Amino acid sequence: MGRMLNIVTPLHTATKRDYMGRMNDDKVACSLKAREYEADYWDGDRRFGYGGYRFIDGRWAPVAKALIETYGLKDGSRVLDVGCGKGFLLYEMQKILPGLKVAGFDVSQHGLAHSHEKVRSDLFTHRAQDIYPFGDDDFDLVISLGTLHNLRLYELETAVKEIERVGKNKYIMVEGYRNVAELHNLECWALTAESILHTSEKSHCLPLSITGRCWLGSKPRVFAAPKSTRSMP
Repeated sequence: MGRMLNIVTPLHTATKRDYMGRMNDDKVACSLKAREYEADYWDGDRRFGYGGYRFIDGRWAPVAKALIETYGLKDGSRVLDVGCGKGFLLYEMQKILPGLKVAGFDVSQHGLAHSHEKVRSDLFTHRAQDIYPFGDDDFDLVISLGTLHNLRLYELETAVKEIERVGKNKYIMVEGYRNVAELHNLECWALTAESILHTSEKSHCLPLSITGRCWLGSKPRVFAAPKSTRSMP
């Protein structure tokens, strides 16, 4: 089984969320727009997603540093980000380790077009639920923050198998819940989530044992992969 790591929690808790406000704001229409994963989702009104996902120097640095230290990465190590968005985390990791080899993919044309210019050439369009164009154990670490819960359960099977296949180590963050209050808040807030799981279900649906940020009602937690072997807007 995996171990609990609070790597992303500080970033998550820094943002306030009006759960009922979103639920009552024509949520079906907003959800449909968000699921396009294009300009409105990233840089449009907050009701459609992030409300302006811009690069802030150093914002992802603590997460980057924690991942590098936790998984013993060094110059020459290879990292893949599944659902990389604008690639800000990969950039911060490479800033700490200039010799780090990074790659990332996402479904969003807008996200990739507005990614950090220093890593843009290492990013490409691909779906997390499709076979990855890499060999077995090609990467020292595969990360995915806030992405896999946007897949349906049958799509998760391929995505998780591919992450297992191409990565020696893996770190995944998805949304989840531990109680009815958290489930309520998650259902109010989530615009794109297809697979909303209780923490007790994750070891069955995500056999990597590397999942489960729980939030929306009480203190968040993140479960991550053992060293050996994604934030929702």
